[in-house]
Amino acid sequence: MGRVTVIGLQWGDEGKGKIVDRLSESADVVIRFQGGHNAGHTLVIDGQTYKLSLLPSGTVRPGKIGVIGAGAALDPVAFLQEVERVKAQNITVTPENLKIAQNICLILSVHGELDRLREEAAGAAKIGTTGRGIGPAYEDKVGRRAVRLADLRDPENLRGRLERLLTHHNALRVGLGAAPVTVEALEAELAQTASQILPYAADVTGFLHQAQQEGKSLLYEGAQGVLLDVDHGTYPYVTSSNTGAAQAMTGGGYGIGGYGYGLGILKAYCTRVGSGPFPTELTDKTGEMLGERGREFGTVTGRKRRCGWFDAVLARRSVMIAGVHGVALTKPDVLDVFESLKICVAYELDGNKIDYLPASVAEQARVKPIYEEFPGWGVTTEGMKNINDMPENAVKYFRKIEELIECPIAMISTSPRREDMIFLRETKN
Repeated sequence: MGRVTVIGLQWGDEGKGKIVDRLSESADVVIRFQGGHNAGHTLVIDGQTYKLSLLPSGTVRPGKIGVIGAGAALDPVAFLQEVERVKAQNITVTPENLKIAQNICLILSVHGELDRLREEAAGAAKIGTTGRGIGPAYEDKVGRRAVRLADLRDPENLRGRLERLLTHHNALRVGLGAAPVTVEALEAELAQTASQILPYAADVTGFLHQAQQEGKSLLYEGAQGVLLDVDHGTYPYVTSSNTGAAQAMTGGGYGIGGYGYGLGILKAYCTRVGSGPFPTELTDKTGEMLGERGREFGTVTGRKRRCGWFDAVLARRSVMIAGVHGVALTKPDVLDVFESLKICVAYELDGNKIDYLPASVAEQARVKPIYEEFPGWGVTTEGMKNINDMPENAVKYFRKIEELIECPIAMISTSPRREDMIFLRETKN
């Protein structure tokens, strides 16, 4: 397989977990390179459902090595809890098959608390975060006051870092009406997990270099999606990291040779969790039907997802930003029952036709989708494994998406089951 990078091209929840799981058959190493335990990947293997947040999807497959790169953010408590959950499902997780970058920044309890305090204070203007502290942790990273995994080996240096961090956090907490936190409290918190998590700490850059030298196949697994990218997404309703394929190199910690074949994941319609612009959102019975048929509830939060028609304007821009070579289309079977379908091909803004989503929040609120309508196919496509078995109208729908986003469809997922895939093109770099 060489090197493949899997990127979500919408607002997350595109079905990356299944695609990564299927590709990991041919991979030796699977790398998470951004985000934290706000991500949610659901895998269904031999009738068994696995719900992962921080662990790379390849973790559930024997013989694979998982890597969590420094571009991600790690909550030690949430990580150890997730390890215990998958162990209860007979999945082995040890320092031999999972390596965490020793320079990764940690998510502490104060980060989650600050995240939730801010959302509560914002009221109707809240961003819609998961409240798990990912944003505040990335802020501390950029502010050069973060605690990193390697710091747990050096208690004396750790105290100094915690003092610096709390100088910032306690000022914010007091301003938001919360009690300050002591250094001793955070030291005790970290002491409870340090001995369990430090064995996973590794020189990830050196490991990936060696793997590359040995000709091993590397699969980079993105979290969230391009429309949630902190620079290029629907700001400020975004995540706190870069989510495109280029981030695989910096977040993974090994940049030589590029990120290989970029595979973008697109749902055959659109969904979004939380606040933020959504030009094609449907708040009627059609939107409800999409949600019901697609079982659209967040893997991590359980929140109901907003649903709407496929937005080719946003998808085309995501393809440009992410730098993908092909896409995997998921959940077309959800559309089986609709007599007609719509695809957003452009926007209307103040009487003008435009082919991009403006950066201004005020302008984003005023855009109106311009649709093309297509006939439905009225037959069940769930579980199909050959494009020749697909109804003609479904194939036309797929071809139109390819044309509009200016990127070929490499594979189509026709159910949550890993075996139900249609492969149209190779994903080799």
